[in-house]
Amino acid sequence: MASAAIDSALMSSHIQTLTWSSPEHVEEANPSDTLPVPEAPACSLVSSSCNIPKPPPPPSNIGARSKYPRRPLECCFVPKETTEMWDKVFKDGYGVDVCILAEDRSCVPAHSVVLRIASPVLGSIIEQSKVNHGMRYIKIPGVAHDAVRVFVRFLYSSRYEEKELKKFVLHLLVLSHAYSVLQLKRVYISLLEQGWLNRENVIDVLQLARNCDAPRLAFVCIRMVVKDFKSVSSTEGWKVMKRANPALEQELVESVVEADSQERQRKIEEKKVYLQLHEAMEALLHICKDGCRTTGPRDKVLKGNHVTRNFPACKGLEALVRHFSGCKTRVPGGCSHCKRMWQPLELHSRICNEPDYCKVPLCRHFKEKIQQQCKKDETKWKLLVSKVIAAKNAAGPFFSQRSGLL
Repeated sequence: MASAAIDSALMSSHIQTLTWSSPEHVEEANPSDTLPVPEAPACSLVSSSCNIPKPPPPPSNIGARSKYPRRPLECCFVPKETTEMWDKVFKDGYGVDVCILAEDRSCVPAHSVVLRIASPVLGSIIEQSKVNHGMRYIKIPGVAHDAVRVFVRFLYSSRYEEKELKKFVLHLLVLSHAYSVLQLKRVYISLLEQGWLNRENVIDVLQLARNCDAPRLAFVCIRMVVKDFKSVSSTEGWKVMKRANPALEQELVESVVEADSQERQRKIEEKKVYLQLHEAMEALLHICKDGCRTTGPRDKVLKGNHVTRNFPACKGLEALVRHFSGCKTRVPGGCSHCKRMWQPLELHSRICNEPDYCKVPLCRHFKEKIQQQCKKDETKWKLLVSKVIAAKNAAGPFFSQRSGLL
């Protein structure tokens, strides 16, 4: 399952390589299109005591109008001292008028004006609460005192300790959604997506992501479950979810089955392509060595009573070989039909074990050319050859006989 994306990328690169299309040409930039940058004028010394500084260089594009309208600059700068000041306001608690009661009835002091501005939901709750000895009391049930404190601190200074955040990330995700603190919610979702997900908490995070309107996070969780279903299904979170939410369990199992089915289908299609490539190599060798239909073997004349083998790839390759043998423009950037022959010829040369006696054109030439290829291209070709040979071996010992029926 983990290699699905990698194999897919490699597969697409090989298929694109063997379409035998003409390479794209990259145009070089025209030096005349480059705008000259004027240099600063040098200051000539009038006397040895000249202390006149050099003038600044003139703007490079005087009077030039931009193609697109300039966006207004955002006047926003928050220095470190400002966040430290608000952090101190929260920690010192001077002039607080709200007490937030956590799960254990402990109090987290805060200022009502800060809570109103940071969260419209908290502002509405504060409005409905009653004043008792100059303080308003609101409850956040079911959440530990430390989690509530981390949440309120972020409302003041947008600061948090990573250790505390990681410990209470699920509680804080619920709080940020319930009290409409979107900036804090984005922080938690980003941290979970970037590495805080693991097989122990992925089921819990998935359920919270759906309840807290975080579709992207839910998608990441489902992808992780599908990728490592065996490990995730053995966790305590899965067992609890199985009892409490059997519909979600059924959905995840169906996603795993569908992914497995798609993976099997992808591998079947990939195998077909590599088998077709191997069949094309056999057809190429057959045409050049024995002759086929209207194309005679190399260095020989095709006899009228010559028996041909019916390779499916013979028809197209036969026409290409016949054109290739007589074309006079086989140079880079020349005949498009000849270009289509270069890559199958090179693939054959990498599979062929007898280049000195091989009847396929340029087999030995491509063997020598391999030494000059860059490491990246060499790696791609080796991977392609290994997959073609593996597909042929997996097809069984009678593949060649079946593909070459008389």
